[in-house]
Amino acid sequence: MRTPLKASAAAATTMLVLCSLSACGGGSGDGQVKIMVGGLDKVIYMPAMLTQKLGYFEAEGLDVQLLTEPAGVQATTSLVSGDVQGVVGFYDHTLDLQVKGKAVESVVQLSHTSGEVEVVSNAAAEEIKSPKDFSGKKLGVTGLGSSTDFLTKYLAVKNGVPIDQITPVAVGAGQTFISALQQNSIQAGMTTDPTVTQILDKKVGKILVDMRTPEGSQEALGGPYPSSSLYMNTSWVNDNKDTVQKLANAFVKTLKWMNSHSPEEIAAKMPADYAQGGEKLYAEAIRSTLPMFTTDGVMPKDGPETVERVLKAFNPNLKDAEVDLSKTFTTEFVEKAG
Repeated sequence: MRTPLKASAAAATTMLVLCSLSACGGGSGDGQVKIMVGGLDKVIYMPAMLTQKLGYFEAEGLDVQLLTEPAGVQATTSLVSGDVQGVVGFYDHTLDLQVKGKAVESVVQLSHTSGEVEVVSNAAAEEIKSPKDFSGKKLGVTGLGSSTDFLTKYLAVKNGVPIDQITPVAVGAGQTFISALQQNSIQAGMTTDPTVTQILDKKVGKILVDMRTPEGSQEALGGPYPSSSLYMNTSWVNDNKDTVQKLANAFVKTLKWMNSHSPEEIAAKMPADYAQGGEKLYAEAIRSTLPMFTTDGVMPKDGPETVERVLKAFNPNLKDAEVDLSKTFTTEFVEKAG
């Protein structure tokens, strides 16, 4: 299940703040690796920072720099341009990139569901009861071309609403998403924790579709939806197998640690400023999202097929394209991880 792949930097200030363990720069065979995350403070990408905080990168002899971008599509751009060696983002980008001639693969599958939630503002709750009511509405996504954009379009099409009848609006996550809901800049939108938990706590919106659990993913998407992953350019993976193995070892240790610790214990390991709604609320956000994570980093059975079916439902680039799913992921490294 695999074959070979290839590795915009964030703003300078972001890089200075978030680079870890060494100065930002090159990196590869000497153990230096730059990883761009599609939002470091998002719970769906929590294993990246948690692995660093637990010291597992360092224990493997790796010098890992964690960078952040607000949306996965921007993180992917960083990978394709060669600014970073890896991305912690949604697996679905590997399929989208393949049809564009880029060989990219997931080397550690962190999740088996999307972890995404479609929420509706209180003001629009009476007119939007389900995705069937999306027509003519402004719908929030983290960024245009992002995985939230992909899934929003799928929910629309699946429920009989053509994508030219909805208006995706890039509103990021966190406070910018919440403000967009409050100001009616969007009537509904797709986001993740901790934003979801904050919206419910502030009572500014309600859950419309919950895809944080395997059951929710099955109902909304028709199967497991592998999302958060560490993906890399296949060519870089093939040229740096020792480093990739160490990354896999570190991430798998983290997934196992998460599986044996409480949300409160996990929250205590994370940076304090990630708990913007308070420690209790942050732990609750983690609790709600934990069901999405794998325990071993292995791609879930039938997961790639679900992702392909979802993307082909609305994406004209993929609709009639031949996708070799075996080249979009590998289990080679996680199967050797301790």
